[in-house]
Amino acid sequence: MARRSIIADDIDSYVTQTLGKETPIQRRLRAETMKLPMGLMQIGADQGAFLALLVRLIGAKRCLEIGTFTGYSALTVASALPPDGKLIACDVSEEWTGIGRRYWREAGLESRIDLRIAPAAETLRGLLAAGDAGRFDFAFIDADKSNYDTYYELCLQLLRPNGLIAIDNVLWSGAVFDDRKQDADTVALRAINLKIRDDARVESVLLTIGDGLTIARKR
Repeated sequence: MARRSIIADDIDSYVTQTLGKETPIQRRLRAETMKLPMGLMQIGADQGAFLALLVRLIGAKRCLEIGTFTGYSALTVASALPPDGKLIACDVSEEWTGIGRRYWREAGLESRIDLRIAPAAETLRGLLAAGDAGRFDFAFIDADKSNYDTYYELCLQLLRPNGLIAIDNVLWSGAVFDDRKQDADTVALRAINLKIRDDARVESVLLTIGDGLTIARKR
């Protein structure tokens, strides 16, 4: 698994401490998650604040999340939505998302989060079949890396023009630029990075936030 952030630990700690954007509920969820064996899968407070800012900037009302884990990113994105906004969160784990549900409920945001426990590609294809192409404003992809290309293509169809896709872990602790690393996840991340760079359907930027975060705007 990659590190949560590619920056030095002391800088990461300073950024988190001075961010000033976390609610007490977000802070407690992040702390509980970090005690888990897979806790580093969680996004950081800085990433959460950035995603929430993007959602507010584009006036998003309908959002997608591919990979929910314990629900920190869903909590953060949902908090940035208007009262009638909706986030469809895709995950396969009742156990991990059960942690998130407790905090969503406590924050009064559970009604904004539509959790779908099923393979994400299945959920996304179901939305397309239901006529939801071009009806979403924002998508966050942070799931199994070998399927990033599939998720990207499906989310791109579901997004409206000028909608945004955010993709996490695109630097993979530096493995993407280490030719010795040839495992399936790293190879898939290299491929999606180059694909998005050259994709005329989007305008994109790769940021050094967390473990690398790509933002792509659908043209």
